[in-house]
Amino acid sequence: MKTFERLFVELNKWVLVALLSAMSVIVFTNVSMRYLTNFSLTWAEEVARYLMIWMTFLGAGMVLRIGGHVAITNLHDVLPTNGQRILRVLIGLLLLCFCAVMIWIGYDYMSRMGRQMTPATRIPFSYVYAAMPIGFALLVLHFLLVARSYFLGETLEDAQVGDVDRQASAG
Repeated sequence: MKTFERLFVELNKWVLVALLSAMSVIVFTNVSMRYLTNFSLTWAEEVARYLMIWMTFLGAGMVLRIGGHVAITNLHDVLPTNGQRILRVLIGLLLLCFCAVMIWIGYDYMSRMGRQMTPATRIPFSYVYAAMPIGFALLVLHFLLVARSYFLGETLEDAQVGDVDRQASAG
């Protein structure tokens, strides 16, 4: 399972790097061309926007893994250890329910947008809106992979130390 998780995270990282790189090259090229040749790529702004949408949804799971989403911990911090664990389980269940609803809504919206085309690139909008159900499905997978650590209240540093210790004893 750890091999799958490692490969999954690495693939997710490289897809994000590729999307950010493509977006950066497109925007830089368009700005350079606009100022150097007084000519602009008609599709550049649209493609960069769609790449950013995909990056946002595909990157949400990676951010979740490191605890980078906004969190209000006032209630969590004042509860005893068992209360904190119960609260984390409730939050996890709510997160999974929210993601399931968003996958369903995103898929429904994507399905309805299949006949409408983007203005500059003339691709179906369903390709753009597919980012939502796919991104939330990946978010669920990321959460399920770190759920045990989250429910036990381990911090990112604890989980990394544990992985290093396990790798050292295996090698």
